[in-house]
Amino acid sequence: MTRRGWSVVAATVALLVGGRVLGLVELYILAAGTGALCAAALGYVTLHRLEVRTERVLHPPRVHAGGSSRVDLSIHNAGGRRTPVLEVRDPFDQGWRWARFLVPPLAPGASSRAAYRLPTEERGIFDIGPLEVALSDPFGLARSRSTSAAVTQLTVYPRIDVVSPLPAAHGQDPHSGAQHPRALLGQGEEFYALRPYEVGDDLRRVHWASTARVDDLMIRQDEMPWQSRVTILVDVRHRVHTPESLELAVSAAASIHSASLRERSLIRLVSTDGTDSGTALGHAHSEAILEHLATVVASRQDRLAGVADILRRAGNGGVLAIVTTDRVAPADLEVLGRLRARYSRVVLVLFERTAYESGSRGRPSLLPPAALPAVSAVVRVTATTPFAAAWEQAASSVGAAR
Repeated sequence: MTRRGWSVVAATVALLVGGRVLGLVELYILAAGTGALCAAALGYVTLHRLEVRTERVLHPPRVHAGGSSRVDLSIHNAGGRRTPVLEVRDPFDQGWRWARFLVPPLAPGASSRAAYRLPTEERGIFDIGPLEVALSDPFGLARSRSTSAAVTQLTVYPRIDVVSPLPAAHGQDPHSGAQHPRALLGQGEEFYALRPYEVGDDLRRVHWASTARVDDLMIRQDEMPWQSRVTILVDVRHRVHTPESLELAVSAAASIHSASLRERSLIRLVSTDGTDSGTALGHAHSEAILEHLATVVASRQDRLAGVADILRRAGNGGVLAIVTTDRVAPADLEVLGRLRARYSRVVLVLFERTAYESGSRGRPSLLPPAALPAVSAVVRVTATTPFAAAWEQAASSVGAAR
């Protein structure tokens, strides 16, 4: 029964009580009529068997915040008789929001299509569905629901700014400037190995003889003469962030990742909650980094010292980008500044409170200039200098000093 149906049931009971108390036959007749109406409504939705098939297609299933994503729905009448008017409900984000629309009667074998756009203002992984098809009686007193499509996930990556990559550096890691297997773009100098196909690989690199032998697509992987390495360290500690500053920091990390990806650099993402993506290149590795950035939250665990020890180990090198805010302690910056000995270039992205606190324009930074470590460049993000502009200034200064 719907809310309206339960109201009619309550009215039926009230009429029965009124007829009993007042001794009016007319009230009994009205109660019988409303009760029969409720019973007829229940019988209508019980006896009507829906034989419909639905399909939900998401275009695209992964998008950056602020991008466009659309759901296309197809509803097909697989039964042998005409359907009544149906209500379709598709929940989003575990039912916090819904897409609702009515489907006109469908003849046997007929189909209907619908589409709606998804909200992508916030990053995260959101559930769409399960889709419900509901049938109501003509008076709206009773309703039956059936699940017709499973849950689909929409991944909203952080918002990115198109920025320039930092000039590549060999670093002190012997592997960062040595030969790395790379088969997605370009031609290598010598054959390195064969590996299974990954989404995004150039089909021109398929090794057909090995593919026919193992019955699976195999990619010829060659050695490239040189490849840069970029490490992104994101400070996600709760004590250095507000909700606004965390979104800015995650967006900055995603932007640096995007710029490095365009240069085909080996990329590694490390965060102070202990996450370490490892250094790699490829579509799957890039998606894993972006999915972590889509779901990362401020952590109360402080593992900065342990992360810094890992980054100081032999085998690391290239360019290091550190993303934090001016709430960071000077002692923490001193620890991060020591990484300069391991990396050829260390860039500090510092979000000052005017960039993330409303009403703080004109107020000094929470971090005194003397506390800044001696690094290759400091990207100071303020209310008047957003991240993209500050980053371009730093990239130009680092390139000029090369």
